[in-house]
Amino acid sequence: MTKAFMGVRLKTLREQQGLTQAALAASLKISPSYLNQIENDQRPLTVPVLLRLQAAHGIDLQLFSEDEGARRLSELQTVFSDAREAEAVPQTEARMVASQLPSVSRVLLHLHKRARTAEDRLSSIAAGSDGDRMAGELGPPLQPYEEVREFFYARHHHMAMLDERAEELYEAVTEGATVGGAELLARLRDRLHSQHGIAVRETAANRTSDHALRSYDAATRTISLATDMDPGQQAFQLGVQLAFLETGPLIDSFTTADAFKTSQARSLARLGFANHFAGALVLPNRRFQEAAEALRYDIELLSDRFGVSFETIGHRLSTMHHAPGRGIPFFFVRVDRAGNVSKRQSTADFHFSRHGGTCPLWNVYEAFSHPGSILTQLSRMPDGRTYLWIARTVEHRRGGYGAPRRIFAVALGCDARYADRLVYAKGLNLVDPDAATPIGAGCKVCDRADCAQRAFPPLGRTLQIDENQRGFAPYASGI
Repeated sequence: MTKAFMGVRLKTLREQQGLTQAALAASLKISPSYLNQIENDQRPLTVPVLLRLQAAHGIDLQLFSEDEGARRLSELQTVFSDAREAEAVPQTEARMVASQLPSVSRVLLHLHKRARTAEDRLSSIAAGSDGDRMAGELGPPLQPYEEVREFFYARHHHMAMLDERAEELYEAVTEGATVGGAELLARLRDRLHSQHGIAVRETAANRTSDHALRSYDAATRTISLATDMDPGQQAFQLGVQLAFLETGPLIDSFTTADAFKTSQARSLARLGFANHFAGALVLPNRRFQEAAEALRYDIELLSDRFGVSFETIGHRLSTMHHAPGRGIPFFFVRVDRAGNVSKRQSTADFHFSRHGGTCPLWNVYEAFSHPGSILTQLSRMPDGRTYLWIARTVEHRRGGYGAPRRIFAVALGCDARYADRLVYAKGLNLVDPDAATPIGAGCKVCDRADCAQRAFPPLGRTLQIDENQRGFAPYASGI
């Protein structure tokens, strides 16, 4: 954390707790005048003061995270670029709103979402394709899987509790040792048998591979696992079942009707929380974090040590709950050749596109041209922040000869200020700002007018056409 001027946020927090400046200053062991200077942005909110704030008042440090502010800024860019008739919002003002006024930012994002759905609704009515919908409805609601995905992307506070419970279970079943793969699988089998009276058996794969990875028969108290999974995958599936058995009430408290609108979304969310628990059980926080630091986040070495796939390691790195000052905030994405995003996880600030299409200059798409190879890329977003990305293809294959293969590209990224802690920074120029590839979140929200890969203009921008200039814009050829 660099010098951070977050006076408005600290003052709002103090008023919410009903504290005077003198009372808060006393709890932080600073003078009231010093606190007054912090609240008026005359002094920065330093790390020692922030840690005292957490110790004295139990404040989540994420409230004052620079990464969280940058993440909001990237989301607000969509709002500001979509204001068609309004005056353009300067970057300085946008950054101030994102960093100092988180509640205002959330309201703006919510209003923007409602405005877009209202426009979609009106467009559907005008097209005569929405006559059966209720007149008062603003537009098509999110699909259950979209609702759950947005929930997990935006909220991470529940995950810490599941991480802690999973780590406690890991220590119990391994008796303090570091194990993975087949050894962990055997110990989880023993746990299910000794604590829950459940037996585990394997079910042979068939050619069409339409059988479930895991199924539980409550009547016979038997779990069936597909034999075409490796030991790490089987351990993960047993972890999912243990999540329901040993943390069911906790998961149910997260998936209430207040949190999710439909029963289908709640069911998907329950599975999502159970999957997170399983990931934290197979890759427990403390041991996995220590191994990752020791191996400089070499994913292939971590995969060998813990007996799980490249994709599982990347996914876990992007969902881990870190103690203050530890770990690297990662973001993770999985795409197919058509650009469909089937996974996106982030505890940091990268802005994944929500308006169709990501950037073709991003190395996650280049990975399809180099199957199995790890590609590295320094990329710079329009807001000037630079990131280190690694990308590789992964294959999901089940069944015998003739069964279809599923090939994806996965990418793991972090802010470039952490790059020297990763083995993948070797050979990259981390000093020259021009060494980074300029990318964006997608053409509709990207302001780079000189991009050779631009497919269409940004939202809300007027297209300037010079009829005497051939090829006036990269997206003109399709007109």
